[in-house]
Amino acid sequence: MSETKPPLVEHLFRHQYGKMVAALTRIFGPSNLETIEDAVQDTFMKAMVAWREGIPENPEGWLMTAAKNRAIDLFRKLTADEKRVLKMDSGTSAIALGEVFLESEIEDAQLRMIFMACHPSLNPRDQIAFALKTISGFSSKEIASALLLKEETVKKRLVRARKSIAALDLEFKIPQGTDLPPRLNRVLEVLYLIFNEGFHSGKKEILVRKELCGEAMRFCQMLLKNPFTKTSEAHALFGLMCFHSARLEGKISADNEIIDLKNQDRSKWFGPLVILGNEAMNKAVEKGKYSTYHFEAAIAAEHLKAKTFEETDWNQIHNYYHQLHELQPTVFNLLNIAFVKMQLGKLSEAFEILMTFHPKDLEQRAYLYYGTIAEYHILKNEKSKAINSLDEALKLVKNEAEKTYLKRKKEKINESM
Repeated sequence: MSETKPPLVEHLFRHQYGKMVAALTRIFGPSNLETIEDAVQDTFMKAMVAWREGIPENPEGWLMTAAKNRAIDLFRKLTADEKRVLKMDSGTSAIALGEVFLESEIEDAQLRMIFMACHPSLNPRDQIAFALKTISGFSSKEIASALLLKEETVKKRLVRARKSIAALDLEFKIPQGTDLPPRLNRVLEVLYLIFNEGFHSGKKEILVRKELCGEAMRFCQMLLKNPFTKTSEAHALFGLMCFHSARLEGKISADNEIIDLKNQDRSKWFGPLVILGNEAMNKAVEKGKYSTYHFEAAIAAEHLKAKTFEETDWNQIHNYYHQLHELQPTVFNLLNIAFVKMQLGKLSEAFEILMTFHPKDLEQRAYLYYGTIAEYHILKNEKSKAINSLDEALKLVKNEAEKTYLKRKKEKINESM
């Protein structure tokens, strides 16, 4: 028995939480979700006491055994109440309690949980918070930090989601037939948002949150294991996640400072993830139908292909961005198209695009607009204007790493004047 290490315990709890909640929800039904979550939390509290002397050799097994025992306690409690009806069936046959805790069945239950979390009857604002809580085991405080919300707001959203699930008597299943595509689209959107928050966090102290990226990728892999949900869009999204994740180690220095794409050490980019992404994209393009994830992945792949920043095929990236924008017009696409045009030397065209929208259109990322304008002025050798734009960006940026990056950029311009 080794000495208890809080970070390891926290990691185990987080990853087992979703499994335990999903498995118990499959047994007792979504209407009992609040009781289930309380029971799982109770299991964790007991583990904290039992593990004071050290973590057992098989902590995952310990937690699952505790969950099984707690499930039996729940079963007795719920069946003893004549007013409650315990639904033990899934589809056409009843689930044996022991079988529910098999790894394959737990994964199936987690996939059902993802779809329930993204049910159209739930408020879209509640879906991500609910998914992070029930599937990933994030605390209200962590969710609040990830989504830039007050903790009290997150708690209200979680309560509202649980109440809606119980009131609507939502089924704990993967939708079928014509119901599946729109539900799957929303699941992919939620996973995309979770990954993006990890890749470019809104959190003040840290830019990259690998645990969010990892959770989004894990969920996506679950979709790809199921014959009904492994669509070209799901493959493309997973490919995109792999390509972005491959560059994570080169994105931030040891001092938690941003290294822009131009100056990243490309030898730090993780090759196995690039290969995994390419394999996903080969499957994603088989049907010849392309989604926004396809084009975003294609753009990310172009950056990975280039041996240096200067060797980047900006013309191809420009083409992909235009196709992406035609499919789903956004101000972020326009911002990126303007940046690409700058790399192609088309400064006047870039400026014209930047004048078609307002920084406020980017909401919490408005500082990116001023950062891009600053880049335009740098290329035009208009140093004073570049500094003014960077000052505007610094007023709006929240993340410390990004703030430091902008300050250093400003210092370099001042030194060259």
